[in-house]
Amino acid sequence: MSADFNPSDPFALFRQFWQQAAPPGAQPFLPPMSEEEIERKIAELRVVEGWLAMNMGMLTMQIKTLEVQKAALAAMKPKEN
Repeated sequence: MSADFNPSDPFALFRQFWQQAAPPGAQPFLPPMSEEEIERKIAELRVVEGWLAMNMGMLTMQIKTLEVQKAALAAMKPKEN
């Protein structure tokens, strides 16, 4: 273990890792981007968002279809006395 280990600081290990991994002055999470790059990234993410929304719609429809089939099978099942 490191001599700087402090059990009351659970993020010390991550902080130490990021300080060693990134060169001084670098932003490890968000690299600097131009306005055009940001707009392009937003457009790409909107396409992914639309694709995911379409898949969620299809998944929801399939779940509802299976629920209807289950209810139909339950309705046709003979009653036990």
